[in-house]
Amino acid sequence: MQLCRASFFVVLAFSLAINLLLLTPAFYMLQVYDRVIPSASLPTLLMLTLVVLLLFATIGALEWVRSQILLRTGARFDTLLEARGFEVSFRQALYTSGQAAQARSLADLSVLRQFISGNALLAFFDAPWLPLYLLVMYWFHPLFGLVGLLSALVLLGLALLNARLGRDTQAELGEESSALESFVLKNLRNAEVIEAMGMLGDIRNRWQSRYQSLLARQLQRGSTAGALASLSRTFRLTVQSLVLGLGAYLVIEQRLTPGLMIAGSILLGRALAPVDQLISGWRQFVQARLAYRRFDGLLQKIPPLPERMSLPAPEGLITAEQLSLAPPGTRNLVLRNVSFRIEPGDSVAIVGPSGSGKTSLARAVLGIWPVTGGKLRLDGAEVYTWNREDLGPHVGYLPQDVELFEGSVSENIARFGTVDAAAVVEAARQAGVHEAILSLPGGYDMQIGAGGSALSAGQRQRLALARSLYGNPCLLVLDEPNSNLDDRGELALIEALRAQKERGATVLVISHRKTILAAVDKLMVLGGGGVTHFGPKEEVLEALQSQARRRQRDSAVGS
Repeated sequence: MQLCRASFFVVLAFSLAINLLLLTPAFYMLQVYDRVIPSASLPTLLMLTLVVLLLFATIGALEWVRSQILLRTGARFDTLLEARGFEVSFRQALYTSGQAAQARSLADLSVLRQFISGNALLAFFDAPWLPLYLLVMYWFHPLFGLVGLLSALVLLGLALLNARLGRDTQAELGEESSALESFVLKNLRNAEVIEAMGMLGDIRNRWQSRYQSLLARQLQRGSTAGALASLSRTFRLTVQSLVLGLGAYLVIEQRLTPGLMIAGSILLGRALAPVDQLISGWRQFVQARLAYRRFDGLLQKIPPLPERMSLPAPEGLITAEQLSLAPPGTRNLVLRNVSFRIEPGDSVAIVGPSGSGKTSLARAVLGIWPVTGGKLRLDGAEVYTWNREDLGPHVGYLPQDVELFEGSVSENIARFGTVDAAAVVEAARQAGVHEAILSLPGGYDMQIGAGGSALSAGQRQRLALARSLYGNPCLLVLDEPNSNLDDRGELALIEALRAQKERGATVLVISHRKTILAAVDKLMVLGGGGVTHFGPKEEVLEALQSQARRRQRDSAVGS
């Protein structure tokens, strides 16, 4: 806004010139009635008309230039913030699951740009010149100035009433509308479950109840705003007629000329127009104000990432020192005071019951989630402080919920960077999916729709595995990589993990299937908010079996 301030001052200067020139119709009528008609001078009428036409053309040109300045100011405002808006949307998506909330920052930026570029803002630039019109009306006659002042005060009072009534309601309606949109999006993602289990009626009834409540409140607010807008327009038209009657009375009393009577009526309408526009455009202003507060709050909450010095390529050493971890936005610790050390080249399976923090730990190792306490380091540097663009090529990640992006198969595997055909094929071969890709229509050039809906769950998972292996990263984190694989796909996965171990990559695998243990050297067991066992696979398995035997003996003794 500071960078765009000069443009707003220019628009203010143009508004002054336009509002001065908009006195033209009133003075034209004044000259016609008081000079042309009494003198019956056609040359005077012709010259006045030509001058007025020139001034009207000037007004049109100035208004066009002013609108273009605002249009380009809005575009500049958007351009200055679009990268930050995308960044905060992305970073918000790391910590939340509501798609509507994630996209709101970009939507708010669009609302601000449209408000800056739109006609609603012009009322705020025209309204300050109301005293100019009132002074001219007072010069015509003090009663004209008094009527104009009282009328402006009444309209301003209506505008303030409209703002007061809609200030909190508009914010609440916006929040409820966003929550309802998020509700619909979440249910659309589960459309198959809803359809298969006949849940549509109950889901629709729940949505419909909330929607009707929102609609009723919107109608109530809209009715109030519409009533105030209608009252404002009616009052303005009434006052314009009454001031004409007042002018006629003053003419009869020979205290005013007919030209001043007509000019005063025209001038009053022009003086009150911006105030009337403020009432009509108040909804856009409230929406822009709410969007500004949300967007500004989000920018404050998620500051720009500082520029960090590039570090040497990591080797894959992971150390945790009294690590505590909670999902962002909560205080519920899933891991407490955890310490461990994973050497470069270690192949570790992370197991434990649901909710033990396996996926949370994987996200922390990758620097997606910040730690709540303690330290988590990659090659001695805190993971969260690494430059993500520098670290990214050295990391492979297969999330539990696989997502592919719109683009070709090769672009997805190459992470949408420059496609190295040899590296893409190598990654596909390591994932055991090369032949399957060749059998697809178009092969590596096949276009994948949003989410990879044209592919089976197993195909998506194996393509995502190839993406994680692209470029031979030194750190590989796989979260449930075999959840959608058949026996053949699981064998290919185990072979891929063995190949990564042989080349010295650090591999972390989260899985509930015991078959994955054949491809790892170490085992980490999570439970009760900490690491219960960690070490060579055989030792940990023996310890777990001994623990199970003790429990069986204790149970037998107890019975």
